[in-house]
Amino acid sequence: MPSRVQALNLFEPAIVRRAILDSFRKLDPRHMVRNPVMFVTEVVSVLTTGLFVQALFGHGEAPAGFILAVSVWLWFTVLFANFAEAMAEGRGKAQADALRRARKELVAKFLGQPHHGAGWAPVPARMLRMGDAVLVESGDIIPCDGEVIEGIASVDESVITGESAPVIRESGGDRSAVTAGTRVLSDWLVVRTGAEEGETFLDRMIAMVEGAKRQRTPNEIALSILLAALTIVFLLAVATLLPFSIYSVQVSGRGEPVTVTVLVALLVCLIPTTIGGLLSAIGIAGMDRMIQANVIATSGRAVEAAGDVDVLLLDKTGTITLGNRQATAFIPAPGIRPEELADAAQLASLADETPEGRSIVVLAKEKHGLRGRDVHRLGATFVPFSAQTRMSGVDLDGRAIRKGAADAVAAFVADRGGRVPDEVRASVDGVAKAGGTPLVVADGSRVLGVIQLKDIVKGGIRERFAELRQMGIKTVMITGDNQLTAAAIAAEAGVDDFLAEATPETKLRLIRELQGGGRLVAMTGDGTNDAPALAQADVAVAMNSGTQAAKEAGNMVDLDSNPTKLVEVVEIGKQLLMTRGSLTTFSIANDVAKYFAIIPAMFVATYPQLGALNVMGLATPASAVMSAVIFNALIIIALIPLALRGVAYRPIGAAALLRRNLLLYGLGGIVAPFVGIKAIDLLLKVLHLV
Repeated sequence: MPSRVQALNLFEPAIVRRAILDSFRKLDPRHMVRNPVMFVTEVVSVLTTGLFVQALFGHGEAPAGFILAVSVWLWFTVLFANFAEAMAEGRGKAQADALRRARKELVAKFLGQPHHGAGWAPVPARMLRMGDAVLVESGDIIPCDGEVIEGIASVDESVITGESAPVIRESGGDRSAVTAGTRVLSDWLVVRTGAEEGETFLDRMIAMVEGAKRQRTPNEIALSILLAALTIVFLLAVATLLPFSIYSVQVSGRGEPVTVTVLVALLVCLIPTTIGGLLSAIGIAGMDRMIQANVIATSGRAVEAAGDVDVLLLDKTGTITLGNRQATAFIPAPGIRPEELADAAQLASLADETPEGRSIVVLAKEKHGLRGRDVHRLGATFVPFSAQTRMSGVDLDGRAIRKGAADAVAAFVADRGGRVPDEVRASVDGVAKAGGTPLVVADGSRVLGVIQLKDIVKGGIRERFAELRQMGIKTVMITGDNQLTAAAIAAEAGVDDFLAEATPETKLRLIRELQGGGRLVAMTGDGTNDAPALAQADVAVAMNSGTQAAKEAGNMVDLDSNPTKLVEVVEIGKQLLMTRGSLTTFSIANDVAKYFAIIPAMFVATYPQLGALNVMGLATPASAVMSAVIFNALIIIALIPLALRGVAYRPIGAAALLRRNLLLYGLGGIVAPFVGIKAIDLLLKVLHLV
């Protein structure tokens, strides 16, 4: 299941091996210069390596062993940062490799005329142009992305979605999009190519999951600029310490000037190497977590925007409700027994294969013990539903039983000399006001009563919306239902607002109004009529089962075609932002302990009073410097799992979240280095390495 490589362990051996090799490849200065913090670290690592070589020839500024140790750990710092990035990229590359194996050189059955039965000729799939028509028959692999313009077939999309269950693709409607690399299991399709030469959805998936090809987001770029600015500030500050040290020694007449090796150690420990080394990995891992949720994001910008969303537009059917209305009650007319209404309703629904029709049969059996019957054995004639009549039913033994919309059945009854009782009209209004759909049942000129159909709100959805409200996110239900029905469902589901009788124009207008008020909007959609709104939304999740227009308009594609995934997408986006913010806080807080470790060690010989700052009681100046440098390298490798997995997300308010992160990662970032540096110092002392 290529799209579900998330089953891999965090440190899968194959990925680790590749990441180790990539860590050395990334030492190329042309790659390192993209990360100013780690580029500076690499430059000073080269400098200390040169100082070590100089010391070997007897001209060293410090003992060769000390310079070598500092140099080795500085190189480790660079390599560990590269390893973090390579690990994040490696998971994407593993998925991309699996997808490449699924891509084959295909031959298309090119149709001269875009309809079934026209003659076809074999053409390499790579030669197809947008608008070409191809025939795909049972057993064939679909050679291109496109729209079904004729036919209906069962399609195996496991190569894309990872799901083994086949799906139905047919012309017209919202299930017409097909993807290159999927296989037709039955029947046939005529497909019109919807992508330019050489570019299929599978190709785009490969490009998207390749972490190395991901573009940095605006937030990440801004943070990189901040880290670069801090690096420059510390670089200038450390550079001034050398002349200050020389001057201090000359004035005091004691001690020795600080060495370049120690200054380099101070610089690397003070610049934000922790977040600098993990920043790229955090961004790549955010997109990887989206892939794990079976959502393909077209860019890191989309993932990041999901974390800032404060309005969610959700379609009612299939998202908030189960998608199919269910019969929940029989409401008889005056003088009609409930059993008589249920019997007529069941007879009218026996040949109705819609979910609503089946639910009526089931309700009659459960409520009144009426068993299903074979309408054909009864000699009955089934009357199918049509948009013109808005009714369905059955003709049996001279009876004409109908069920359907209230006004349509009223007209049917009136034609036969009957009328709808006022009590039945009141029942119809009551069902509509309660958010249900009323179906009136009639037997010829007699109105028997009302069937209540109800949208079933998904279990737990109200609690999910309450969590979103805690996160400061407003939920808006979009539906084509009338105002009364929409209001009832919205109240039951617990959404904050709703848009009833929605059209493509009203959806687009709503999104623009929200954005005009400074809100960031996310929405899901699968139809061509959703494309304008998807293109306008800040985060637009298109269903993979939807039309090509919807997928091209969105900036994410949900391979599972699960509209509720939008909630998960927002959580992943927020987790990405939280992880970046938490590790940035931790990295900057780290500098406090490193300052107390290295500054006293640098100047204690010249200014003995600085010994009071050695609050950790580090053994020697050399041990203090080495302990800080080693901790600075090891903390990167220790935080790689957190960067890849992400900080655990909890749906709490922004203020509470800020307090929690400051306490955990701010205070923790100060305390952890004190403990870690002291532990390393004790170990160096026990091993007599300093």
